[in-house]
Amino acid sequence: MNIWPGPQKSKEPSTVKVGVSHSSSSKEAVHEACSDFKSHAICFVMVFVPHHLDQERVARELSEHMPSTTVFGCTTAGQITPEGYESNALFIIAFPRRHFRCSSALIKPLGRTSIEHTTSQARVLASRFPKTANWKRVALVFADGLSKQEDLLVAALEAGLGDVPVFGGSAGDGLAFEETFVLHGGEVHPNSALLLLLETDLGFRGIGFDHFLPTTKQLVVTRAIPEDRLVMELNGAPAAQEYARYVGIPTEELSPKVFAENPVLVRNGNSWHVRAIQQVADDDGLWFLSAIDDGLILTLGQGTEILATLETGLTQTDGKGLSPDFILGFDCYLRKLEIEQNNLVPEVSQILKRHNVLGFNTYGEQHLGVHVNQTFVGVAFFPPGDGVVF
Repeated sequence: MNIWPGPQKSKEPSTVKVGVSHSSSSKEAVHEACSDFKSHAICFVMVFVPHHLDQERVARELSEHMPSTTVFGCTTAGQITPEGYESNALFIIAFPRRHFRCSSALIKPLGRTSIEHTTSQARVLASRFPKTANWKRVALVFADGLSKQEDLLVAALEAGLGDVPVFGGSAGDGLAFEETFVLHGGEVHPNSALLLLLETDLGFRGIGFDHFLPTTKQLVVTRAIPEDRLVMELNGAPAAQEYARYVGIPTEELSPKVFAENPVLVRNGNSWHVRAIQQVADDDGLWFLSAIDDGLILTLGQGTEILATLETGLTQTDGKGLSPDFILGFDCYLRKLEIEQNNLVPEVSQILKRHNVLGFNTYGEQHLGVHVNQTFVGVAFFPPGDGVVF
């Protein structure tokens, strides 16, 4: 089905249009999701592809159906549509020329791209993108969620873009963890990242929050393979065994649910960031979703009330006291997993709907130069001052 904003429906976004399809056919899903889009009014579309669809077929169908429209996007671990959390929806957001301009770069391959080259690429992109008077800039990044390069990538992009804030999410693959893709130039690309530089006349504000507090329990990484984000020992003991001992369960009971509810945190100044555990590795090692290294001190986190923190975090206003027209959101798949396991999806979806959150579930989030996990990251866009909508 297609969901369109209308002037009488104040709870729906007025500055972007969205399309949703739950078809199991890539061709039908594309045609259904964007059947009413008017290409002449669109600056670009952002596409979030569910695990069950063929991403290459989706890209081809988009090129055929909207040949004059610029398409960006990625594969996902879930979608955040106007109905809240979903897992099988092809979700498309159309950004209008009236309120947005864009320039983009494909960074490929991630594994062999130097920090210096990425920084230079971002700097050149920004310098060659003519500025519009009184419009502001924000950068979005969508990266291969299995590349293990996001930490270096986002730091390099922030350095290259200077005072342009950087937000984004790592592409997902459902819960398969096999291969993820970004969409750029009419094609899907593995081992890549998409940098999207936006210019808008809308006011916007970055958002970033989780629902964990540090405990007094600390673990020290005593043997790691940083390039693989693999920890073999914690406190001198096999990593999975030591983590399980701290959590208070047998090693064989470790699971995504346990990792989601008992994350480890790293302190950065006055802030704490989650370093999420992906799964148990051979020889009782632990695979992580963020940078890890020998000597790193990990603090066991304790969850707080996830519904309250979500409501508080999404409650934003601009200088005039207006709520966002919509929030472009990047929400970690581990948060969704915890919410599903605690039967809170209906309540969370209602909160996401009420705040007009549109986006996807990620394998990691990028927030102001830092790669994080188990965090909601977003950009709240506020209604235009002139009252002109899409």
